[in-house]
Amino acid sequence: MTTAMVVFSGGQDSTTCLAQAMADFANVETVTFDYGQRHRVELDQAHRIATMAGVRAHHLLDMKWLGRLTENALTRAEIPISHAAGELPSTFVDGRNLFFLSVAAVLAKQRGIHSIYAGVCETDFSGYPDCRNDFIKSLNSTLNLGIDYHFDIRTPLMWLTKADTVRLMATLGKLEWYAETHTCYEGRRPACGTCPACVLRLKGFRDAGIPDPLPYITQ
Repeated sequence: MTTAMVVFSGGQDSTTCLAQAMADFANVETVTFDYGQRHRVELDQAHRIATMAGVRAHHLLDMKWLGRLTENALTRAEIPISHAAGELPSTFVDGRNLFFLSVAAVLAKQRGIHSIYAGVCETDFSGYPDCRNDFIKSLNSTLNLGIDYHFDIRTPLMWLTKADTVRLMATLGKLEWYAETHTCYEGRRPACGTCPACVLRLKGFRDAGIPDPLPYITQ
């Protein structure tokens, strides 16, 4: 087993997972999903980073049906990005990680791959239920049973803060990759610096004491 698959959005977390996977495996493939997201620029950035990293193959799969199926701020530009106390953020996409990991598993089997990396995290997550460790463990078992194939879903960021993630990338020697990542929910480059995703990212870099190489409108 010399190849891994990375569920790859082109964001900070999945790019860190890509760097970790490339440190762990001789060959790495990436899979990116077009689900009708408002921040579609991440599709271009994912391709750029995958090319820069020299992955064995970069797969772009059409899942626009997920964007039509769900109503949330990431698939509906008219819905404002918000997070009211005690409620899920408006950016939560029902079933996103469930579908992404399931489809990635099917692709991985076709490619003879057993290890799948995902950048989900309980520590600095935004209340998304599909970022929890219990969910990942449960889905891993379900995929093994349902596809009759051994999958190892790896989540190297699960217990890391955003600052820890930045430090991990520094240890892996790939901080410069962050300049090509996309985090902003508004889909802006330079990033807006004010949406929840940008705020969380900027805090992580400040806490780590490392400058963020990504340009922001507000800076």
